[in-house]
Amino acid sequence: MLRLSIMLVCLLALFPELATARFAGPPETWQKLATVRDLADIRQSGELRVLINQSRNSSGAVKGQAIGSEYVRLHAFIDYLNREPRKGQAITLKLIPKAKDQLLGALERGEGDMVAPGELLDNGNASHIVASRPVLVSVPMVLVTRKGSRTYRNPAQLSGHTLVLPPGSVAGAELAQLNRQLEQKKRSPVSIEWVDPSLAVEDVLDMVQAGIYPATVVEKHIAERWAMVMPKLQLEPDVHLGEPGDMHWFFLSDADKLQASANSFLTSYRAPADLDAAFGRVYRNLYKVHYPLDSTGRQRLEKVRPTLQRYANKHAMDWLGLAALAFKESTLNPEARGSSGGVGLMQVTPNTADSVGVKNISRLDNNVQASARYLDQIQHKFFASPRLNERERMAFTLAAYNLGPQRVQALRSEARRRGLNPDQWFFQVERIAMERVGMGVVSYVNSVNKYFLAYARERYRLEFNQVSAKY
Repeated sequence: MLRLSIMLVCLLALFPELATARFAGPPETWQKLATVRDLADIRQSGELRVLINQSRNSSGAVKGQAIGSEYVRLHAFIDYLNREPRKGQAITLKLIPKAKDQLLGALERGEGDMVAPGELLDNGNASHIVASRPVLVSVPMVLVTRKGSRTYRNPAQLSGHTLVLPPGSVAGAELAQLNRQLEQKKRSPVSIEWVDPSLAVEDVLDMVQAGIYPATVVEKHIAERWAMVMPKLQLEPDVHLGEPGDMHWFFLSDADKLQASANSFLTSYRAPADLDAAFGRVYRNLYKVHYPLDSTGRQRLEKVRPTLQRYANKHAMDWLGLAALAFKESTLNPEARGSSGGVGLMQVTPNTADSVGVKNISRLDNNVQASARYLDQIQHKFFASPRLNERERMAFTLAAYNLGPQRVQALRSEARRRGLNPDQWFFQVERIAMERVGMGVVSYVNSVNKYFLAYARERYRLEFNQVSAKY
């Protein structure tokens, strides 16, 4: 034992960083929690920092029109806190969007004063995090499919099928429980597919409506809201996973005055009667992606695949990214002509083609070459920073392709000024775009991203067919 103690002392002397190493486990076991700001501190600073789920369902605003249900609720809470004149400045609201599964960790680190997830969220029974009184009570998780697909009468019928879930969904735990029950009955489990983090719950619903994904499970009130603008969604009222849960806001346990104010506010708060009407006006024509791999889509893709691959390889791009852009622009139709002067598969304009030295864009080869050159030019001139990962680089490039590079750079500058991540388009810079220019460019980038994910989901099959044809 003495020899072991001496060796330990020597190791700590040689490697002092071991003494302060971070160990896995709940934060309270290895690190001090962030300094808690209660209501008095918030009043003094003049700012309430709210960590919000980055879903547009809960936290969006479009060109000054409040759309997100949590966005509206939080602004009402700010009005409640400012209802009586007090010494010092009024409290303003700062929204900090995070992925749902990162919200509570960010609260623990002191990145915000409270969490407003806008969806069901389990706090993991952490003793230092407390929940508000319910924002909504008895919220069931329901199965959502596409109209025309098979119907389900009970959860056991999901055996052997695939469900897709957005990151952080509480349905994951419920499906794990269901799979244990199915295993006891010697039945096939439900396959769970966690989607790309660039997708929020509304994006998953859009892709279910399109037939890209087979089914998902979401909070019933969220499914009903999006069904207003996605008429091909089918809610399965008989298939509830687990028991209904209550939706809450969350606080650090020492912020008791802030929590008490929130509870008092939530007791009497009622959502505006016209909130869903505004939601419908803004989103009705935006979430309408299509299934790009039906029989017609597959045939068209196979015809243009060699050309897409050739120019994607030349410019170090993923050919499925070019394919997704082509599907968005022309549904893979090389003969397409756009009302604004776009030509061919990629809907390139003659001016754009001239700017990258390509003529005769009616030819498929030249059309794809011009588009690939222009995308490559945008990337290298404006979005070459190593801080950008490849998915975000492509998102910014697509935004610039649609809106213009200088305008996108201006949006990034404004995002940085507001404390958002200027190097992340999805759910960060796109929030500024929603406010400043509307949903057009946001919908454009989202659509191409969804088509890319639809193709990438079947990458092996698409590329294996190509290899098989050679032998």
